[in-house]
Amino acid sequence: MERHFTVSGFVSQSGKTALHFHCIVNLWLPPGGHVEADEDPIQAVLREVLEETEIEVEVVSTGRAYEWVEPGRLAPPATIGVYNIPGDSHQREPHQHIDFVYFTRPVAGANLELPDAAEGWRWVSEDELRAGAPIALPDGSGEAAVPEDVRTLALDAIGAVRALEVGA
Repeated sequence: MERHFTVSGFVSQSGKTALHFHCIVNLWLPPGGHVEADEDPIQAVLREVLEETEIEVEVVSTGRAYEWVEPGRLAPPATIGVYNIPGDSHQREPHQHIDFVYFTRPVAGANLELPDAAEGWRWVSEDELRAGAPIALPDGSGEAAVPEDVRTLALDAIGAVRALEVGA
């Protein structure tokens, strides 16, 4: 099976995380996309989040910080998901996404305005995620489910950012 390397970046701040209603799959998802040639996963997640949300972010490390200089290292992802992607009407064959999932937060002074609601973006609160109910669509036209992995990771991302804010 063909595999693609992808990234997802949960952008969290003030007890909320940015999610996008993806109308093709009818689900709430974080920003993300494919890792490009000659790009490492950190570069990819920073680029994808900026392209999709217009928010400049930094990765929140969830792993042990090793201090040596050589060899270099990248912050580890919070998890790596493996998603089976079905074929579609655009002639794409079934394939897998090997998804490096990162927790991020806006850099100091970053714009926190998400793209227009018509594009499907909104800040989803910790309380909404904990409730487990479908989330209202940004344009008010209905509601849609948050997949359980997205809900759990979003809550963990909010917690990881909160821990940094408390420790600061």
